[in-house]
Amino acid sequence: MPVSNLPNVLEIRKLSVQFGRQGVLRNIDLNVPRGQTLAVIGESGCGKTVLLKTLIGLIKPTQGEVQFDGRDFTKLNDRELVTQRIRFGYLFQNAALFDSMTVGQNVAFPLRQHRKPSELEVKRLVLDRLAEVGLPDSVVVKKPAELSGGMRKRVGMARALILNPEMMLYDEPTTGLDPIMSDVINELMMRTRRQHQVTSLVVTHDMRTARKVADRVIMLYPLTRLRGDESQIIFDGPPSELENYPDQRVRQFVRGEAGQRLMELREARGIVNEDL
Repeated sequence: MPVSNLPNVLEIRKLSVQFGRQGVLRNIDLNVPRGQTLAVIGESGCGKTVLLKTLIGLIKPTQGEVQFDGRDFTKLNDRELVTQRIRFGYLFQNAALFDSMTVGQNVAFPLRQHRKPSELEVKRLVLDRLAEVGLPDSVVVKKPAELSGGMRKRVGMARALILNPEMMLYDEPTTGLDPIMSDVINELMMRTRRQHQVTSLVVTHDMRTARKVADRVIMLYPLTRLRGDESQIIFDGPPSELENYPDQRVRQFVRGEAGQRLMELREARGIVNEDL
């Protein structure tokens, strides 16, 4: 069955987030069908990571609803939130491994926190997840400082998968990696979707990642550069439509063209005919 015909697992209604007087997200409406891989793109400061953290209750919205599988996360207490977060896997931007723990201890951490498996079961699951992300058994005893950036990302992915989540959240999964390792991470995200049948949300600046792994892409735009009546989501569609989309803001971001942005910066500084 096509993903678009499946029921929504995530429904966001009129979601706004404001820190003090600074608005970050405004009136976001978004549905994500079960099994879909959604990429969220946009320049720095547009609210991508804030959106990700709001989805699982790490940031409280100023207004609006976040419903996951029919439950409004904005109305859950702390204990209920902890229970629901187990259904998510989260790959942080810099892997966020515990430096004082070994790789094996890092991967096993959620398992030991939320379940009571035997040590034999812990060892088996840790080795299975490491193998799934292409890492040998020998890394189990290493510390994060002994690993390359790409290996740390894969350890983070193994940890995110250890509880068999229903939804995976990826925050800039390829940032800081070379093109080959970035593609390894892309392939692992695609394999994870096939093997675990998860719904995925990928925050990324990397257009290669968005084009390769996503069924659907949305682009957020900074509130400071929008009119009050404009939607913050300026693109919502398949990756194939990004390149020739009518809105020049989308095309310029996708192509990495800075012309219009440079003009805006010049105008902000009162520069007309001079270089920045």
